[in-house]
Amino acid sequence: MTHQQWIETLETLVARNKGGDQSVYLQVTRGPAKRNHNFSDQVVPTVFIMSEPVPIQPPPTGVKAITCADIRWQRCDIKSIALLANVLLRQQAVEFGAAEAILIRDGYVMEGAASNVFIVSDGIALTPPKTQFISPGITRDLILEAMHAAELPCREVDIPEAQLRSAEEIWVTGSVHGILPVITLDNTPVGLGQPGTVWSQVWQLYQDSKWKDESH
Repeated sequence: MTHQQWIETLETLVARNKGGDQSVYLQVTRGPAKRNHNFSDQVVPTVFIMSEPVPIQPPPTGVKAITCADIRWQRCDIKSIALLANVLLRQQAVEFGAAEAILIRDGYVMEGAASNVFIVSDGIALTPPKTQFISPGITRDLILEAMHAAELPCREVDIPEAQLRSAEEIWVTGSVHGILPVITLDNTPVGLGQPGTVWSQVWQLYQDSKWKDESH
């Protein structure tokens, strides 16, 4: 579809679901074809879109997280629907009474099962750099952009597991839930066991940045 046709399609979907602030999920697959593993040039892509209301919520009080070995494949930077490992890891967190599983690969923090991860160490916000093991997150990038604009210290660096466990603050970020402060990791309090001061600053920056342009 053309750019304008996409806009009309999305606006129609949102309107049919009673308008207001909504999250929109858009998925385009290669399309139906004979069962084979090679690419076929005789298919028409399948487009699936859904939306649901997103209430504007007050700042959260914090969530629990656990750590898990990163059992996913080697190309986590490709946004695909092959998310079985992510589903199993998130379910492991849920069964533990936690909101998210933070994934460790070769001794370093990667991301959450369905989120990106930030920590605060020595007052500086840190997040793993984009690699083939990180799914690029819009909220992650928006936070970095807002922090740079506000001249708050932040870096994209490798984060050893030991640094995660000694962090003053931990956040998990995503398009729907925004920035959630992790106050307990593997049943151990993070920092003071409550949302931190850097998170509070960044949460407000994120709200201001997200809503400053209604076209977003």
